[in-house]
Amino acid sequence: MCENVPESLKQFEEVFRYFDESVTFNFLKSFRRVRVNFSHPEFAVKAKLSLHEMEVCGTCIKCYMAQPRDKSRDKTDPHLQLPALTKQFLISPPASPPVGWEPVTESEPIINYDLLAAMASLTPGEAHELHKQTESQPAIIVHICENKEASDLYGDKRPKLPQTRCPERKT
Repeated sequence: MCENVPESLKQFEEVFRYFDESVTFNFLKSFRRVRVNFSHPEFAVKAKLSLHEMEVCGTCIKCYMAQPRDKSRDKTDPHLQLPALTKQFLISPPASPPVGWEPVTESEPIINYDLLAAMASLTPGEAHELHKQTESQPAIIVHICENKEASDLYGDKRPKLPQTRCPERKT
């Protein structure tokens, strides 16, 4: 953006007035940006295509597009509106259930005693066939491991994990 010299600002504005005579500018000094408001979207597109990364007032400018606000959707109340009633029940936790809602009673859990007995009969060190092999399916065999302490598995040679070096900080 140009420096705060009136001649530079006038030159900057003239570049954009070429595309639209009724263009307005909002200079955002703290962001070193300018918001350029065109009267019609076509003028904005032409200006962006022509001026993006062009040098103006000794500085390469970048042009970005923004969607215009739909003023027909704006309401007089500036506050956030409540969601539709159909969606209010989905808010967790809901304020109250909808009319006619009744809790569903849960059924008893299904306990497969055959499965529990089969799991209890598994012994460490032996192979247990869960599913026999067929022509179209492989066999499923489970090998139960014995409980061993971590020191028994590795002995005195535990694997060492290399410490990750902290990245250098830029100050």
